[in-house]
Amino acid sequence: MAKEVSGYVKLQVKGGQANPAPPIGPALGSKGVNIMEFCKQFNARTQDKIGKILPVTLTVFTDKSFEFVIKTPPAAVQLMEVAKQPKGSKEPNRQKVGKVTWKQVEDIAKDKMPDLNCFTLESAMKMVAGTARSMGFTVEGTAPWK
Repeated sequence: MAKEVSGYVKLQVKGGQANPAPPIGPALGSKGVNIMEFCKQFNARTQDKIGKILPVTLTVFTDKSFEFVIKTPPAAVQLMEVAKQPKGSKEPNRQKVGKVTWKQVEDIAKDKMPDLNCFTLESAMKMVAGTARSMGFTVEGTAPWK
């Protein structure tokens, strides 16, 4: 028989660096989750992605047990790494801060495909390109589908 779900917790944690300090400790403590157990499991599963920001969806059950799903890093974080920029533009419509190519957009879209709500690579690329434009990055070249 399936366990009864008591709630969900969504966090963004750096890979391999989870610790009971805020924001993780208070978020999990309020649900009654064993914080150290989560930190140990998360750090073990993300040893290969140390330092990257990873979204985590934690399902908490009524018996205080839990399971979690680690997703791919946000498109914005991946775009900043590719463009070698520390942050996006304050005024993305006026002030451009970096450039990305369609090949880089395609690589990010392929990486993000399992977490996006789209079915084709073309639509995933359009979503990532939109994120890039809203951050003040210029997408160089012509789109592959044109």
